[in-house]
Amino acid sequence: MTSLPPFADAALTRGTAPAGHPAARRGRKPAVLAVVLASALALSACGGAEVASRDAGFNDPAEAHNRRVHGFNKGVDRVVLRPASQVYGTVVPGPVRGGISNFSDNLGLPAAVANNLLQGRIEPAGKNAFRFLVNSTFGLAGFLDPATEMGLAEDDTDFGETLHVWGVGEGPYMETPLRGPSTVRDTIGAVVDFVFDPVGAAINSPESDYVLGAKGLSLVGDRYRYSDTIDSLLYESADSYAQARLLYLQNRRFELGTEAESNSYDPYDDINAQE
Repeated sequence: MTSLPPFADAALTRGTAPAGHPAARRGRKPAVLAVVLASALALSACGGAEVASRDAGFNDPAEAHNRRVHGFNKGVDRVVLRPASQVYGTVVPGPVRGGISNFSDNLGLPAAVANNLLQGRIEPAGKNAFRFLVNSTFGLAGFLDPATEMGLAEDDTDFGETLHVWGVGEGPYMETPLRGPSTVRDTIGAVVDFVFDPVGAAINSPESDYVLGAKGLSLVGDRYRYSDTIDSLLYESADSYAQARLLYLQNRRFELGTEAESNSYDPYDDINAQE
């Protein structure tokens, strides 16, 4: 993925109860669920209009706002994330970075299992569950990845895909602060995945702080690992916003098997239209 890493989820930990306190998590669930269900119904109702807007390859009615958010994200990457990733990638040995990334990925497997089940995909759910069991026990809590050597590759999924399986349209494109390219459906999915994360619900502070730190380091490591691609997108393309939008939508639609719904789109048409 060529978008900015999703650090925005950390903002959802703010509440009246102390961060990491179970009461804070329980208090948010009814309100968040109500918003999610209302938004999902609204997106389903707008499905017909969305198909027509895809004639141009994307649905971006809030482009002016999205471009401002993109500029903010780009500034954060330039000033904070990019330098931090270079220090992290230079100072921390590769095997250690890989172990932290494996640990972070392993923590996401219970949520993937839940989404597999919600999608009615029993075989991938069992595969992800067995992978989590193997790596959590024989892989030193996930720092090692013996499951892959056994042929148990991760079946990556999220609640955005679950909404897609349930028939919810992707909705307008949007760039979210710090998280980067997304759609309304995928943004709702990201909120649900964070709030209802099985691992997050089972771990209290201070262990939850260590988990959050590992996920943050994994994201910084990803920024270092894909630095050439991300730098080319953000700092070398003629219109980094249009290019990021195109790449995100193409990749996401390919993942969900919906790429045939949209026509090809040249991101530089935006530049020509503004001249």
